[in-house]
Amino acid sequence: MILVVEDEASIAEVVTLYLRRAGFEATAVNRGADAVRALDESPPELLVLDLTLPDMEGLDLLRRLRGSPEPGAEDTPVIVLTARSGEADRIAGLEMGADDYVVKPFSPQELVSRVRAVLRRAGNGSSGRQENPIVANGLRIDPRTRIVEVDGEERALTAREFDLLWTLARNPRQVFNRDQLLELVWGFTDFIDPGTVTVHVRRIREKIERDPGAPRHIVTVWGVGYRFEP
Repeated sequence: MILVVEDEASIAEVVTLYLRRAGFEATAVNRGADAVRALDESPPELLVLDLTLPDMEGLDLLRRLRGSPEPGAEDTPVIVLTARSGEADRIAGLEMGADDYVVKPFSPQELVSRVRAVLRRAGNGSSGRQENPIVANGLRIDPRTRIVEVDGEERALTAREFDLLWTLARNPRQVFNRDQLLELVWGFTDFIDPGTVTVHVRRIREKIERDPGAPRHIVTVWGVGYRFEP
């Protein structure tokens, strides 16, 4: 089930209509409190979230979801759908754990495409399920359990962060540019800012690097992209 959290009734109706036409089960709520109750009852397959709600900030709801003790809640894919087009808002949403960021006005068909891509990436474990964990200088990445540990301490990565880290780690020293990573991890390159990759790399470094300012594993190749250094 896809949960749409949107206080504008007309937009909520359009989004749910297009999602249902695409074969998804979708329901909408217009208040943050209603979304909290829904999330506490059962994490949805995906969350479409407006940042401006009548009773709370959408970012607060996203923060609550990412910190939820409910099984599966932290990994619930989130697409932010908002009128806030500023770079600071986009970065804040992505750094909080959103998987994608769509600015209003938007194309409903594009949104459905993004939903499919996010779900495809979130549910695509076949590429790593049969592979062995990667261990590199205190870092352990297990594709079967999707657990990442640093010096034996588990680090919480979102589904998208794990997919990005695994894509780099299973191809050591291979340099990927941002468009290649968007295609491999997000499943598409259209309609999405390549800076999204930069934000996710920064968040991963903060979680796995001993010194995020001088990363040893996810290395920037200036003017090109990123590589994983074992």
